Amino acid sequence: MNQKKDTDIESKDITAGTAEEQENVKAMIQWDASRMESTYANVCNVSCTREEFTLLFGINKTWDAGQRKLTVDMTDRIILNPFAAKRLSILLGSVVRQYEGRFGEIHLEVAEEK
Repeated sequence: MNQKKDTDIESKDITAGTAEEQENVKAMIQWDASRMESTYANVCNVSCTREEFTLLFGINKTWDAGQRKLTVDMTDRIILNPFAAKRLSILLGSVVRQYEGRFGEIHLEVAEEK
């Protein structure tokens, strides 16, 4: 009977130690890129509903700057929940600021013909 109590105490100590250790250890993320595919896009569009954000990516292959009708090949669609969309917005904004700090401001206005 005494042995069983000792075992119970040891068991509780191990459990308590494990829980404490779990609280002190931050989550570790293992990035698995084994199935990752890379695509290129020079056009993107974003829309949203209450439940999700939809990001559309494509390629504009127009090489004639004077061409008035453009065709964009849409290639990928990524759908995010609002929380992931906000995290992406914050991260992307931070990376764009870092980029502009190193290489200069990105100008989005269309170049005027001279």
